[in-house]
Amino acid sequence: MKKIIFLLGLSVLSCMMMQAQELRSPDGNLVMKFSVQNKGIPVYELAYKGKQVIKPSKLGLELIGNTTKVEFGAEMDIKSGNKDPKTSLYDNFEVVDTKMSVFDETWQPVWGETKDIRTYYNELAITLSQKGTDRQMLIRFRLFDDGLGFRYEFPQQKNLIYFVIKEEKTQFAMTGDHTAFWIPGDYDTQEYDYTKSRLSEIRGLMKGAITPNASQTPFSPTGVQTALQLKTDDGIYINIHEAALIDYSCMHLNLDDKNFIFESWLTPDANGNKGNMQAPCNTPWRTVIVSDDARDILASNITLNLNEPCKIKDTSWIKPTKYVGVWWEMITGKSEWSYTYDLPSVQLGITDYSKVKPHGRHGATTENVKKYIDFAAAHGFDAVLVEGWNIGWEDWFGNSKDYVFDFLTPYPDFDLNGIRDYAKSKGVKMMMHHETSASVRNYERHLDAAYKMMNENGYTSVKSGYVGDMIPRGEYHYSQWLNNHYQYAIEKAAEHKIMVNAHEATRPTGLCRTWPNLIGNESARGTEYQAFGGSKPNHVTVLPFTRLIGGPMDYTPGIFEMDIEKINPNNKSHVNSTLANQLALYVTMYSPLQMAADFPEHYERFIDAFQFIKDVALDWDDSRYLEAEPGEYVTVARKAKGTDNWFIGNVAGEKGYTSNISFDFLDTDKQYIATIYSDAKGAHYKTNPQAYEIRKIVVSNKSKLKQMSAPGGGYAISIVPVTDKNLMKGLRKL
Repeated sequence: MKKIIFLLGLSVLSCMMMQAQELRSPDGNLVMKFSVQNKGIPVYELAYKGKQVIKPSKLGLELIGNTTKVEFGAEMDIKSGNKDPKTSLYDNFEVVDTKMSVFDETWQPVWGETKDIRTYYNELAITLSQKGTDRQMLIRFRLFDDGLGFRYEFPQQKNLIYFVIKEEKTQFAMTGDHTAFWIPGDYDTQEYDYTKSRLSEIRGLMKGAITPNASQTPFSPTGVQTALQLKTDDGIYINIHEAALIDYSCMHLNLDDKNFIFESWLTPDANGNKGNMQAPCNTPWRTVIVSDDARDILASNITLNLNEPCKIKDTSWIKPTKYVGVWWEMITGKSEWSYTYDLPSVQLGITDYSKVKPHGRHGATTENVKKYIDFAAAHGFDAVLVEGWNIGWEDWFGNSKDYVFDFLTPYPDFDLNGIRDYAKSKGVKMMMHHETSASVRNYERHLDAAYKMMNENGYTSVKSGYVGDMIPRGEYHYSQWLNNHYQYAIEKAAEHKIMVNAHEATRPTGLCRTWPNLIGNESARGTEYQAFGGSKPNHVTVLPFTRLIGGPMDYTPGIFEMDIEKINPNNKSHVNSTLANQLALYVTMYSPLQMAADFPEHYERFIDAFQFIKDVALDWDDSRYLEAEPGEYVTVARKAKGTDNWFIGNVAGEKGYTSNISFDFLDTDKQYIATIYSDAKGAHYKTNPQAYEIRKIVVSNKSKLKQMSAPGGGYAISIVPVTDKNLMKGLRKL
């Protein structure tokens, strides 16, 4: 690891403080300018290769109150406890100190898309003092070759100690009416299909973009969520997001659609406040990734690089995991989470399940779970997830119920100890499921006991869920209080050596670098929506540019039976994807946690295609983004950790795509056998989704491939070095 830091001399700094400050990226392509304009308003702007990408944009925060020292009996603002009515942290500033530095370090993630990650940036730290209040605020800018990160910092000081944020007023002023890939701004969910439109069209399309969800709170007709992917008319890609979301509320973006200016919009708490702060403290980083090549957006490590290094000393227990489970059968309606229809309500500790009649549709039975364990063992999967194993599912949703689950007590037809022993005998881990039903207080009440039970029974990972409106009542999924809860659960899990896969939590912001036991999140519209009416076929070509910018997603791919009505006659949904597209997702949707989500019997029908899911790696030494255009196509090549094996995935949107790739990433002195799983002629996500073909060819680093992907289709390739030349007999060389 190399680490270099340079500081500019004080004489240079003194000169710089008297004029606008300029910061360049290490390669010189990005230039950020900072100034304090009329009325002492901090302003920044950003250019890429001589073209402006962020016009002059204001910085700062508006406060509800600043609770400085208050003498007994002093007249106070009732709401904030504020003696000083001054609420602006966005004007009347002057520069009092400027520091520039260079940082260069290479580090190794516990798991990831590459073995090594370089953190290389130039930094500008501006200390501002506010006239009339003597309050200080530092704005720290870090400019990488692929984008900008900046945050607000509040040092220890006597005139700014406790304060409450009314609004963060960070602006991102666009240079025109760009094309955007967006989902509605919402305090409670990201589970929307993406809309592609001009910025000027967002207002008119918002109503149709807000589709039903178990908990949702849209806030504006022009509010959108990050990560937001934009493209200018002259081919510059801009991505706006945040990094290191700790002890703060989640940032959305609200658009002034007359001037094309986005302003940060924080998620409020139950009182309507956007953040309760105590100096010294800082905000998360605001990030702007920029390139004229879409592949650079996908390859960017800015989000990870702006997070702190790993805080877990011994990470040997953190293992990338491939799993199957009792889940899709409930999602499709073939079976149910609940045990009986005889209980109109459940009270834990009082309700006696031995006195009720099972309805016979319970999915998490001992017999059924053993089938999944057998399947996992036979095909080399690491773990089996079981949902609906614990009592309380008859009365878990929609009633604002506090004491919902105890996360300990199984249904009568689920033998907890027997399943534990059976899985162990087969060499398979069990994955725990904790659905909180958004009763966070109840989850924290039981968390230690639940994690302890997992330790005692050999469960090394947990899928947690937060479906429904939050308890404490009035809180939102993405408020400061809830973000602190998600972080508490991750850190508590680390104490118990448990890996976490959180669903319905805040979308990731790179915290998996610091806490790599966070091996996955949902936090977007996942595969389950294919059984709830379907998702747009281009959805998986947008997610790598948006949701995955912050970290891996538990997307639960691998669906081979696209007609849901064949599983459940009452469900008319259709999976808008070809079978080859489903295979490619294991490469294009990076995650160290991957589920083969379909039924074992469906995999057995297509056992030759299932081989790719069995073979594909979870952890990587290298990743190459070969082709990319948001909403159209993504092609990725990855080298499996510690091997010479490569895997390639391509997914295409509504129009399909003809891919042209080179294998120049392969070693020059080797030949490889490539097994290509592709759409067959006539394949289509709606009319012929299961039409695929498999062929083997010999490739080298000089080979090139032209491959068709059907509408909603794709292809997947497994590449292994030739170890026995006899294996090449009869194979065509590419």
